[in-house]
Amino acid sequence: MEELRKLEKVQSMLEFMESHSRGVSNSDQHSNRFLANFILFLIEPCGDLSINHKCSLLSHFIPTLSSAFLEDAYQHHLFTTSKQQNSGGFQQSLVGNSLLSCNQMKEYSLLQRCNENAAMVGLDSMQMANSTLEDFCRSYFMFHGLDVSKPQSIFKYLPILSFTESYIYQLDKMNEKLLQTPCNGNCVFGEKDERETKVLVSCFSNEPVRPLVSILEHKGLLTERIREELRLGEEYWALERKLCSALTNKEEILVEDVMKAIHLKSFDYRVLNLLLYQLQGTKVEELHMEFLSISEFLVEVSDDLYDYEDDVLENNFNILRMFIRIYGPSAAPAMLAKCIGEAEDKYASLLKSLDPHLSLSYQKRCAEATKEGGKVSEHPLGTWSIPTVIQDEELYRLKLKSDIS
Repeated sequence: MEELRKLEKVQSMLEFMESHSRGVSNSDQHSNRFLANFILFLIEPCGDLSINHKCSLLSHFIPTLSSAFLEDAYQHHLFTTSKQQNSGGFQQSLVGNSLLSCNQMKEYSLLQRCNENAAMVGLDSMQMANSTLEDFCRSYFMFHGLDVSKPQSIFKYLPILSFTESYIYQLDKMNEKLLQTPCNGNCVFGEKDERETKVLVSCFSNEPVRPLVSILEHKGLLTERIREELRLGEEYWALERKLCSALTNKEEILVEDVMKAIHLKSFDYRVLNLLLYQLQGTKVEELHMEFLSISEFLVEVSDDLYDYEDDVLENNFNILRMFIRIYGPSAAPAMLAKCIGEAEDKYASLLKSLDPHLSLSYQKRCAEATKEGGKVSEHPLGTWSIPTVIQDEELYRLKLKSDIS
């Protein structure tokens, strides 16, 4: 009822403005609604301030306002509000406000409420996470005795799986924004870029997965193992930032950090897999988890080789990039091939331990993924192909930029 009364007040003020020929064109409803809310705010009592005093204050204050100041004020409001929220409660977010409309909200603004328990995802993140969800359903459902060809098997568990992956994906894209190459110090960043960076850094320093953890806990789906995998996801993002920064700044990179990062990279698949066990109320099958972990490692390496040039351009974590820095351009391919070979041996051993029908189904799925993705290096049915090493990444990026321009 309170919200209805507010709407009635706004509508009444809109009619009053129209009768006095105030406001903007009738077609610009959002602007007129903003002005109506602003007038209602002005006429609200505030101590002993008179209307004349308020107008005098505004005449001095409004010229000092700017969009940059209001954006900063908005981010400050989000931050202070998140600190004041009760961490044990679930609150519904207000959808509208007079300063920023929904289409002006950035991904990082949605996730700025890092200390709240109201996890939010953007439509773009849901759309982009869709391919991962499809692959997960087609590759992992068989390990749970679920038939991916039956819609009821998918839609029964899709909401929580989709929400979780979209939230993780949104954070991952935010983290990648922090990895963008600084153009050797020659780029001039504006105030908006600096503000965005500050917001992103603030988010990752304030337990970014905590809202998701709270949602899963509220739904009775959170286990210590899922909590740990999400923590390892945060560790992966931190390692990614550390390693990519070291690469661009020509600092030392440890192979232990690189191998840890590549193994942590698929944490989202493990979170989804563990959630599926919880959703079905079944015990985690450790042999399946171990097998899939090796498979995930090989797929991540395969993806890194396929995306190598793009990862160089965008300064993303890539195992080949890291090996080149550690071992040099000549030895790096051989060292990576050695890692692949060791993982393949373990994969083959564990594959024999699976139920024969499950083993055959998974190999069939790998063949489908290889054909659909067009990746000749996809394990285990394709052949590994290490791309041509880029010895000078800085020169490569500059050359590519000049070719495009």
